Amino acid sequence: MVHEAVGYDAGKKIKGRKRFLTVDTLGLVLRVLVAAANVGEREGGKKVLKRVKKSKNQVSRLTTIWVDGGFDGEPFMHWVMDVCRWIVQVVLRPEQTKGFTILKKRWVVERTFGWLMGCRRLVRDYELLPETSETFIYIAIIRIMVRRLA
Repeated sequence: MVHEAVGYDAGKKIKGRKRFLTVDTLGLVLRVLVAAANVGEREGGKKVLKRVKKSKNQVSRLTTIWVDGGFDGEPFMHWVMDVCRWIVQVVLRPEQTKGFTILKKRWVVERTFGWLMGCRRLVRDYELLPETSETFIYIAIIRIMVRRLA
């Protein structure tokens, strides 16, 4: 049986899938994309941003997108500006620093990934279809939000 959306990322040396998340400034998930590991950062970023763009009413005040260094590059920035009409700001680690550094705005996404890792089903990739993985991420973030409201 062939598993959909399973690939190999030679840079990270992993087989499986990548998760692309878009979150707001509170770290709450806007849209999710689960894709094969061989999907490039910029390509996956475009796909997930298209999903965000489709939910116009929910993101009507969105103007700036903060991304990490994997999404750097003029073609990606121009694509986001032309298609989505948003500004892209790349958050990079200062060159003189070594080791772990907390990056402004980037920690929000990492914290969201940390919250999701509290759900055992999301720690490993058990699902056959990427759509199922995406659904479980949405369910997990709903559970997290409801527990914070209670």
